[in-house]
Amino acid sequence: MSSSATRAAGNEAGNEAGNEAGNEPQGQAEAGTEDGVRTRAPRAAGVAGSPARRWAGRLARPGLALLSGVLLYLSFPPRTLWWLAPLALALLGWCLYGRRARAGFGLGVLHGLGFLLPLLVWTGEGVGPVPWLALVTLESLLIGLTALGIALVSRLPGWPLWGAAVWIAGEALRARAPFGGFPWGKLAFGQPDGVFLPLAALGGTPLLSFAVALCGFGLYEVLRVGADTRRATAALLAATAVAAPLAGALAARPLVSDAAEDGTAVAAVVQGNVPRAGFDFNAQRRQVLDNHANRTIQLAEDVKLGKVAKPDFVVWPENSSDIDPYAEPDAYAVIDNAVKTIGVPVAIGSVLAPQTGPLRNTMILWDPVKGPVDTYDKRKIQPFGERIPMRSFVRLFSSDVDRVRRDFGPGKEPGVFDMAGSGVGMVTCYEAAFDDAVRSTVRAGAQVIAVPSNNATFGRTEMTYQQLAMDRVRAVEHSRTVLVPVTSGVSAVIRPDGEIVRRTKMFTADALVAEIPLRSTQTPATRFGPLAEYLLLAVAAAGLGWTLARRLRRAS
Repeated sequence: MSSSATRAAGNEAGNEAGNEAGNEPQGQAEAGTEDGVRTRAPRAAGVAGSPARRWAGRLARPGLALLSGVLLYLSFPPRTLWWLAPLALALLGWCLYGRRARAGFGLGVLHGLGFLLPLLVWTGEGVGPVPWLALVTLESLLIGLTALGIALVSRLPGWPLWGAAVWIAGEALRARAPFGGFPWGKLAFGQPDGVFLPLAALGGTPLLSFAVALCGFGLYEVLRVGADTRRATAALLAATAVAAPLAGALAARPLVSDAAEDGTAVAAVVQGNVPRAGFDFNAQRRQVLDNHANRTIQLAEDVKLGKVAKPDFVVWPENSSDIDPYAEPDAYAVIDNAVKTIGVPVAIGSVLAPQTGPLRNTMILWDPVKGPVDTYDKRKIQPFGERIPMRSFVRLFSSDVDRVRRDFGPGKEPGVFDMAGSGVGMVTCYEAAFDDAVRSTVRAGAQVIAVPSNNATFGRTEMTYQQLAMDRVRAVEHSRTVLVPVTSGVSAVIRPDGEIVRRTKMFTADALVAEIPLRSTQTPATRFGPLAEYLLLAVAAAGLGWTLARRLRRAS
């Protein structure tokens, strides 16, 4: 795929690089008219240039498209180089501006490969490169389609606006298809330390991503237009594309607050650790359960000794008990003893195995007096992780699909547990990547968001830091404290302004105790839901429609 994308992008770039290198093909120079019509202007022959220069011209844009993807990857956590994202988009804008559709697609695929190959390398942890490369290829093709659209609108007046909206359309597509979507790699998720972050509270992750893309494309347009006084309107639009996201972020800052509207609660998250990393961590499921039970009992001892405040409630991670406590009396007794010892409600991550039907990835609310009193079934089930679409076909490429012998099934309703009077909303691991899963939980009454997760499968890769960045963005988006208990780390307590106030090390048993604010105010992002995304999709459609109308008018 990458070689064909390079050829498509390189051939187109080579034909158009002649103007810059001084060696236009066939003795002609290509120019773009004001409305985007390409014409050929005659020029003097005899300045063909060397083959090396021609090849350099052909490979310049493909190479820079790949580099723009690498720069975008470097902007993501655990690094705090968020400012690289607009620069990466500016470089991509340079690659795409004025290109034909085929070249735009090829350049976009190369950008996607440069970005996603390193970003998603953790998906091959323990199972080899095939799933990783397959996922990256598919997602890069979708980014190629996005870049195709950006190339098409790049000759419109004020094109950074249209191009940024098309980028959001691409992110919306990747968040929904195929197999329910894979939102990993949204521009928004690389911005937990960035100046644009307050925009998440205004319009959610679509508006935050849009701001980054608009600023990036605007930066390129500023450089392209330069100080040409004959193009004052274009220069003003370019400068506005850079300034507007920054001004919007500044205006949205009052939406970011960690005030305790409904009082405070003392929350604890438990990280029990696992016997080993990788896909075989749950081969010792009883040990994982015992680790979390024992660390909770130790927490109770620390409370008695006055080392920490007594929590009002405790949250365990996803998969902290992969043994079904409803079916296994021994597991029930271990959990019940730990909960009674700490003496407060505890949310337990478990796998329930009914006699018929799919498995359920379930959070169980366990009361110290009444035992299990409520449940939440994970709604976003990870394809090729918790369920295997097209199992017989996928098995041809990797026998690791048989590690998932029985598919998980999705829940239907958001889960908000009443834990000592606090509404704690459950968003299990993978669900944190999906806008609707988090938003529906807050709208159902969550005063606090809990994201119980299990990252032991992915060892010490960057995956856990990428997910933690998502959780920080969600904290600001919905103005809620986010509790992140993870089996092996990094567990954290995140305040509503996105600041991490407590965190653990990886593969270390620990417990975090913190007083957190309870909040019930809904941000515009929570209240209006996908409205911002729909408006941006309408802008993208308008830009593409305008481009089509211009082409039809020229053809007639």
